[in-house]
Amino acid sequence: MTTLTAPERGAASSTSAYRRFLSRHISWVPVFAAVAILIIMIAGSMAYFPNFQLPRIMSSILLDNAYLLVLAVGMTFVILTGGIDLSVGAVMAFTGILCAKLLGDGVPVAVAVPAMVLIGAAIGLLIGVLVQFFDVQPFIASLIGMFLARGLAFVVSLESIKVENDGILWLQSTRFSFAGWYITPTGIIALLTVAIAAFVLRYTRFGRTVYAVGGNEQSARLMGLPVVRTKLSVYVISGVCAGLAGIVLTAYSGAGYPLNGVGTELDTIAAVVIGGTLLTGGSGFVLGSMIGVFVYGLIRTIISFSGAEQSWTRITVGALLLLFVVVQRIIVSRSALSR
Repeated sequence: MTTLTAPERGAASSTSAYRRFLSRHISWVPVFAAVAILIIMIAGSMAYFPNFQLPRIMSSILLDNAYLLVLAVGMTFVILTGGIDLSVGAVMAFTGILCAKLLGDGVPVAVAVPAMVLIGAAIGLLIGVLVQFFDVQPFIASLIGMFLARGLAFVVSLESIKVENDGILWLQSTRFSFAGWYITPTGIIALLTVAIAAFVLRYTRFGRTVYAVGGNEQSARLMGLPVVRTKLSVYVISGVCAGLAGIVLTAYSGAGYPLNGVGTELDTIAAVVIGGTLLTGGSGFVLGSMIGVFVYGLIRTIISFSGAEQSWTRITVGALLLLFVVVQRIIVSRSALSR
């Protein structure tokens, strides 16, 4: 029998403590990586571009990507359960152009805006029902939702519909400035959405159930958790966020258009994954998704500053996505070994 000396026992104890700490907090590793990438990009941009003013640029990124941030919140809930929602871009376009149409016909804002959110929720519920009760794969179910919403958008109008309602335009035209920073009501809506979602996931029973279902659905069933209700709810939440994003985008662009949001679902998924949410479910944070959106927006800004073609945005985001998927696989493997 081998007897360890005091220094060896101390080293073994330290290694064991390190492994326990890593196993408990390993889900934060991708988030910290995203934060590190964001900081490096900001520092590099400030050093390379003389006219890169951090407050103005970051405020502009939030303004330009408020709709994407709202979509990312809803997508985070879905991916945390191991699902996917490809309909968010089309739902955003449908609710946006329908909102513009209703407002143009004289419908009050107080009626039009809640109606768009309810429509988004209804499409999300449809997808959830297909997934849960008809055993349709989330990819196919959300693809059905995407075709449905996009088709309905073209039914409303084949052309762009300009918004002239002051209540909607106020959301984007109003700016609150302080110390070089500024924010619009659309940015406030996006940040409030993040704050509410982060609270729900962290401090409510529903949030803990979302993580449990994504971690191991069968175990969650055996524990008596409301798996069916939870999986339906996350798709409804994603639909609500898509409906809200349609209003935010309509306020931002000043018009509704049936081709808005083409490919936005992929941008949303990329931002959520870059923010550290595992595609397999069970691990991730809304705050990480927000960081992912800022990374995505900053990439576009840097490419615009450099004068390069915007196609490099896709290339760069694709490279980052590949990096984070590899990191996720390593995390999953380490988690399995530590059990």
